[in-house]
Amino acid sequence: MKRFLNKRTIIILSILVSGFAFFGFLKSNNRTFQLAKNIDLFNSIVRELDMFYVDTIDPNKTIRTGIDAMLMSLDPYTDYYPEEDQSELEQMIKGTYGGIGSIISYDSKRKRSVIAEPYEGMPAATTGLKVGDILMEIDGEDLYGKNNAQVSDLLRGQVNTSFKLKVERPGVKKPLEFDIVRKSIQLPTVPYYGALEDGIGYINLSSFSGNPSKEFKKVFTELKKEHNISSLVIDLRNNGGGLLDEAIEIVNFFVPRDKVIVTTKGKIKQASSTYKTRREPLDVEIPIAVLVNSGTASSSEILAGALQDLDRAVIVGTRTFGKGLVQVPRPLPYGGTLKVTTSKYYIPSGRCVQAIDYKHRNEDGSVGRIPDSLTTVYHTAIGREVRDGGGISPDIAVEPEKAPNILFYLLNDNLFFDYATQYCLKHPTIAPAKEFALTDADYNEFKEMVKAADFKYDQQSGKLLKTLKDAAEFEGYLEGASAEFEALEKKLTHNLDHDLTYFADDIKMILSVEIVKRYYYQRGSIIQQLKNDNELKEAVKVLTNPEKYKDILSVAGKEEGVSK
Repeated sequence: MKRFLNKRTIIILSILVSGFAFFGFLKSNNRTFQLAKNIDLFNSIVRELDMFYVDTIDPNKTIRTGIDAMLMSLDPYTDYYPEEDQSELEQMIKGTYGGIGSIISYDSKRKRSVIAEPYEGMPAATTGLKVGDILMEIDGEDLYGKNNAQVSDLLRGQVNTSFKLKVERPGVKKPLEFDIVRKSIQLPTVPYYGALEDGIGYINLSSFSGNPSKEFKKVFTELKKEHNISSLVIDLRNNGGGLLDEAIEIVNFFVPRDKVIVTTKGKIKQASSTYKTRREPLDVEIPIAVLVNSGTASSSEILAGALQDLDRAVIVGTRTFGKGLVQVPRPLPYGGTLKVTTSKYYIPSGRCVQAIDYKHRNEDGSVGRIPDSLTTVYHTAIGREVRDGGGISPDIAVEPEKAPNILFYLLNDNLFFDYATQYCLKHPTIAPAKEFALTDADYNEFKEMVKAADFKYDQQSGKLLKTLKDAAEFEGYLEGASAEFEALEKKLTHNLDHDLTYFADDIKMILSVEIVKRYYYQRGSIIQQLKNDNELKEAVKVLTNPEKYKDILSVAGKEEGVSK
């Protein structure tokens, strides 16, 4: 009996221990259980839909929709790339793809894509394609009605494969045919560099994909050797970033060896690292101004932010985008890849520039920038105050100019594009980009074209006046102010001649850029834009004023509010 009781006691104890272990597992691994449970539920729902849904479902489309929605609930940078989209991911990382090397745009009137900007030295340019060419057929396949993405897929392909392209060219009666061989297209990382006034060098850095540090080093060395520059402007405006290592390498050109530039912190150990400068610098003394705007993001913010935190450059422009998240590619079954956000990065002062908190969303699922009141003060190497949570704030703030309403409508109606196309038919050559200027006769010709096109656009003043008039009527004030409203309506009557004259400088600037890039590609476009660039003017001012430059990069200068 005693032996039996012992055995029963052991069984009971075993059951109790198993029970405690089971509930302990649920308690300590509740998240693991919930993950397994929901994956099982997802699989079950797909099976049920496949079996019982009234229509036959497309498993690729249905499940891809679920994957995309799941990833979008996290942040916009975590993406899934199936096997057929690997070239898109490769282009993002390496800055290369197999194709013709041209930007195309969709003409909604013709319902066809057109060549918008061929890259210099790439197959589109070398085979003779021109801006404005209307894409008709690829290997006999009609492109009518196909959107830019569909046409782009047909233009891209394996390197060294060929195809026939038929285009219609404005001013040419018969369609033109081109035999084009796809090449590895390397997007230009330094589309323009040169020497400005007063010994100032200028480098436009457009991307951190591929190997931009190598190109940057080459052009910086050339500027010093051949132009004897004594200061430097680095233009990072609209540079959306790329590879972290490339940004650190460029910082290293101007910062001594063994300086901490970036620290990444993630959930797992592999996602947390410290990155230091590893080489001897090229120049630790040359004064530097960095141009930034709201399109400056990610690796660009690492470069600008690190130079600011180390008091190595003056930042000029507007506050940057604020992307402080790091993504890495993770292989998936069936040739897919998950580009997943694994960590946040922190620049030398210890701050993270991430401006949007995707973890804490509003009830409607939307997200917003972190309020300035919730940001934290950090300090640069010499003690200047800087803040986290909102991108990189410039040392010299330059308020962006507001574009007049008419520009958007002229752009939307392709009137800049169409005039530039006609201009090129009449002018086989033009003056060098630095010397080119649109004449009064050219602009009058453009104005006549706009009028002939029966151009219409909404005036903001007219819209606001109507809103005010409706509000006055609703509140009972319209009758007593009707004469004033009528007088104001007459003064604000739509007058195209007046607007084309009043906003001539703004319109000429965009028109000139559109024309110059037809002859001198992206390089010429940048040269033309720099002629009337307020941010660049401020950079030149500070670089030609050594006292102001030193004052900004001092604690006293920051405290006295040198930024304007």
